Amino acid sequence: MDAQAYKVADGGVDDDGRSKRTGTVWTASAHIVTAIVGSGVLSLAWGIAQLGWITGVSTLLIFSSISLYSSGLLADCYRAPLSGNRNHTYRAAVKTYLGGRKHKICGLVQYVLLVGMVVGYTITAAISMLTIRKSNCFQKRGHGAQCKFSNNPFMIGIGIVEMFLSQIPNIHKLSWLSIIAAIMSVSYAGIGMGLAFTKAVLGHGETTSLTGEEIGPNLTAADKTWGMFSAIGNIAFACAYLQILIEIQDTLKSSPPENKVMKKANVIATLTATTLYMLCGCFGYAALGNHAPGNLLAGFYKPFWLVDMANSFIVVHLLGAYQVMAQPVFYVIESWTSTRWPKSKFVTKEYPVTIGKNNLKFSVNLFRLTWRTIFVVMATLLSMALPFFNEVLGLLGALAYWPLTVYFPLEMYIAQKNIKRGTSWWFGLQLLNLVCFLAALGAACSSIHGLYKALHTYKPLKVTQ
Repeated sequence: MDAQAYKVADGGVDDDGRSKRTGTVWTASAHIVTAIVGSGVLSLAWGIAQLGWITGVSTLLIFSSISLYSSGLLADCYRAPLSGNRNHTYRAAVKTYLGGRKHKICGLVQYVLLVGMVVGYTITAAISMLTIRKSNCFQKRGHGAQCKFSNNPFMIGIGIVEMFLSQIPNIHKLSWLSIIAAIMSVSYAGIGMGLAFTKAVLGHGETTSLTGEEIGPNLTAADKTWGMFSAIGNIAFACAYLQILIEIQDTLKSSPPENKVMKKANVIATLTATTLYMLCGCFGYAALGNHAPGNLLAGFYKPFWLVDMANSFIVVHLLGAYQVMAQPVFYVIESWTSTRWPKSKFVTKEYPVTIGKNNLKFSVNLFRLTWRTIFVVMATLLSMALPFFNEVLGLLGALAYWPLTVYFPLEMYIAQKNIKRGTSWWFGLQLLNLVCFLAALGAACSSIHGLYKALHTYKPLKVTQ
């Protein structure tokens, strides 16, 4: 939207006519934790079960380290090297440093990924709501009862809530929602960790091994290989958040320097997330063993009230995470339309609204109201058509980790530091690039294989669990 629109919506503008920035290291950390500690944490026990103790734990630490390293490089690309102008989006940073067509490729990958993550979060939130309903059914009828329900009503309900939340004008206004969501993510991860820890300590843990689920009558070598690559994709997805790093950094105050504040936020959020991941993944695998389910909480049914509470926390968290991922998509479309039709009142005009005795003030934009509602409806319909948890998660991880978390940050760093081709440092960066590409390629192939198998037994919009 134009500067005047932001001024009306936010109560002030920054030095370049955009939204007034009030973000701090803590709000940035909350945004990152909301984005990074998502549904991926629930799949880590399953991931370690596919890879085993040694490879599983090592993979988690390696991907977390790569993400932290790349995030520092990307944070330094927020401002242009000569002019000092801000790059408001990831795509703009790529255009500044790499030019050519790479920023278009980056934008395509980033926005497709963000839309995919929105779909994934809708699916996962619906699964958690369904789990609560099934838990109540089992509590009343016994664990052997036939408690099967459709995902669709829950996805529709989530879509309705997101229609209202999507009217929050921009990511600058999401701090309160991100803080709530971050608290929820730590809470449900803590409950899952506690349940797994209790089961393992009491000696009720299932069989584990150094190499994970073993090849045998019920598992072929091919299925084992596909499962390992899918697990790598799940772990990569759990560690990926660079696709929104620049957009989060663009909420920070100009002083202290944004890159220094962002690096602190990266460290805080990554250490928090990695600690939770290690505890949930390791305790979950110790408790549930080689046959750990894709959703950690699906392995526990008692106490009913605690499992239900954890799943309700997941729903609240993903409602906020949905918005953190969707706001960059909203921004790019609305920026383009306001530039394309600057005189259109439908596109640019903000209508101030005051509600209640407390004079709650906000603004309504007709284009924002219309297009964001359509976006949520389309995302909900797509979620209803493809409710596959691990396969979608692995594919998203493959899409996120190589191009956005590794390739573009490294290429921008090479351009920024003018690292000469053929030097030892250049070869080291390219080796890291190649290894991550091969891992992402294997994870993507595994996820596509899983989706292909699932589509043979699935009827769209009629799934019950």
